[in-house]
Amino acid sequence: MLARVFLQPGRDRRVRDGHPWVFATEVERIEGAFDPGDIVDVASARGRFIGRGYINPASQIIVRLLTRVDEPIDEGFFRHRVREAVDYRRRLFGTLPDAASRAFRLVFAEADYLPALIVDYFAGYLVFQALSLGIDVRKGLLMRLVREEAGPEFPVLGIYERDDAPVRRLEGLPLIKGPVEGGLPTRVTIRENEIELVVDLENGQKTGYFLDQRENRAAIAPYVRGVRVLDCFCYTGGFACAAGHYGATEVHGVDVSPEALALAAENAALNGLANRVHFTVGNVFDFLRRADDTGLTWDTILLDPPAFAKNRASLAGALRGYKEINLRAMKLIPPSGGYLITSSCSQHVSEDLFREVLAAAAVDTGRRVRIVEVRSQSRDHPFLPAVPESRYLKFFILRVG
Repeated sequence: MLARVFLQPGRDRRVRDGHPWVFATEVERIEGAFDPGDIVDVASARGRFIGRGYINPASQIIVRLLTRVDEPIDEGFFRHRVREAVDYRRRLFGTLPDAASRAFRLVFAEADYLPALIVDYFAGYLVFQALSLGIDVRKGLLMRLVREEAGPEFPVLGIYERDDAPVRRLEGLPLIKGPVEGGLPTRVTIRENEIELVVDLENGQKTGYFLDQRENRAAIAPYVRGVRVLDCFCYTGGFACAAGHYGATEVHGVDVSPEALALAAENAALNGLANRVHFTVGNVFDFLRRADDTGLTWDTILLDPPAFAKNRASLAGALRGYKEINLRAMKLIPPSGGYLITSSCSQHVSEDLFREVLAAAAVDTGRRVRIVEVRSQSRDHPFLPAVPESRYLKFFILRVG
């Protein structure tokens, strides 16, 4: 008999409407014995069954729902969920002649109905993240199932565990990383769109590379062809190399990490772009300020900053930061006009809020700004209509006149 988590009267609407998270503050009582990580039932205050998921009393998100059906949560259940996730990526990538060298998200947590499980595929290597206790206690099973379900289209040469995300501390979990099997390379070469990129699986940001921007990196082609480009927060050069490949006459990338820029320079050379794509180590805020003071301009400017708003408490400061970099970037586009390609990956910054920031920056600069495209994360990062947190990436292409 599973333990039952009863929600407070009037506090079950969000969960009943499709959100998989149950917060500890919404719980009225728990009946029955359980161990952290166990499967439990969630019910309304009147005892109506809402769903079934795993529990962690140490976390603010006390239950993450796996199903809303009275069904066993066993190996067969997890195999079916993994198979659904892999089949969707097989539809997207499986027919490509070089599918095995591609990189994409194979399992995307809540959006694939496997809350807190991230699995990325990098040219034959899986990078695995268990971001909650309920997934962590089952990660051996899940690693095996993903390997088995990947099939011949996505051959698996090895698995890295990147359980070094700070969010694990909120679940009472240690931060660990490394190969699940010995003797694996720490760097691999992937093919993204039409370019090759070296990815550091062991020490790169997140799982090694920001796969959610893959389709957006292809979308910049019309706006960089034949012009000078500035790429801010360029990391290992994904956007910079894409801009060079799509015909930019010159690309200048800026990032605060010397290690990331060393890999960016390697990626530029790998694609024959070393003569047109260059990088500078520096704080982007300071770089933009100095560029403005000295009258420098670029025809197209890319802004792909890290998440400024890590939580709701930091939202106000994050909005000031987003406004500053976008305002300064608009001022660095020549009066004859150009393009600002800007994004936010902060889940606490909605699309409407980000658009308001851009509008305010335009007013303060006195520039005429038109929205050309509004995009989000790549299709291998789907999102749920009832879970706004799953659509976290905002990507705007602006014409600045």
